[in-house]
Amino acid sequence: MFTTLSRIIKYGLLGFWRNGWLSTATIAVMILALMVFEGLIVFNVVTKTAMESLKEKIDISVYFKTDASEDEILNIKKSLSSMTEVKGVEYISRDKALEIFKTRHEEDETIVAALDELKENPLAASLNIKAYNPRDYAVIDAYLKTESFKPLIDKISYAQNAIVIERLVKIIDTVKRLGLFLTIMFASIAVLITFNTIRLAIYSNREEISIMRLVGASNFFTRGPYLIEGIIYGLIAGFLSFGVFVPVIYFIAPYIKTFIPEMNLWVYLYSNSLILIGYQILFGVILGVISSSIAIRKYLNI
Repeated sequence: MFTTLSRIIKYGLLGFWRNGWLSTATIAVMILALMVFEGLIVFNVVTKTAMESLKEKIDISVYFKTDASEDEILNIKKSLSSMTEVKGVEYISRDKALEIFKTRHEEDETIVAALDELKENPLAASLNIKAYNPRDYAVIDAYLKTESFKPLIDKISYAQNAIVIERLVKIIDTVKRLGLFLTIMFASIAVLITFNTIRLAIYSNREEISIMRLVGASNFFTRGPYLIEGIIYGLIAGFLSFGVFVPVIYFIAPYIKTFIPEMNLWVYLYSNSLILIGYQILFGVILGVISSSIAIRKYLNI
């Protein structure tokens, strides 16, 4: 068994070297497909970080009537915190709201003077609510509009933020669908190219295959070298695609950080290099094996 396997690997390597230019072209196309695949992985990480950053900047605020007591507001806060959709609730008292307002407008003398003229605090207490998922804000908004809360609540900011929240949801969904589509498309291209390469290899070796069958070679022995070729294409393309991808990431990482301060793409690549190389090799080998298997089944009539 070991001897047979070693010979299959040997003939697979010979076939790979024999079809040098064809193998090079196949690997080149597979490298492009794997770079797109890895690009989609990185793009997904960048997009996820960007979406999380945007999510942190989006919330809804509930402003209470001035006659609402602190205990009543804190009870609402407690009920909101118990909801599975709610990530966190921050209570801002009237005094704290006034302090924040003064700090924000401390350089505007007109506003400072107007506040000094007022005998009482004009600002209302509020709750700032963050959800786990942007889609959940509609649920939270509906909950706050129940009859039991109407006597206490003056205004909910969901209507003002609804457009931004809906756009964020659409962006997330669109990015996911686009990523899936590109992955399928480029994987299909890689399979097609490798399939044609193996098909041409089978055609060019048709006389050798006939002789092997005449001398009693098994189906496994005849088919094995072409599977090995597919695996070789995947292995080489996996390593080379990652090697090409590294300088690309090094170049674009500073620009990504400018737009998304939370995302250090170079550190991510360095920390996850082994995993990414493993993904590249695994994906490349899978493409090679699938392509070879299809070509063998269709054109190697044994």
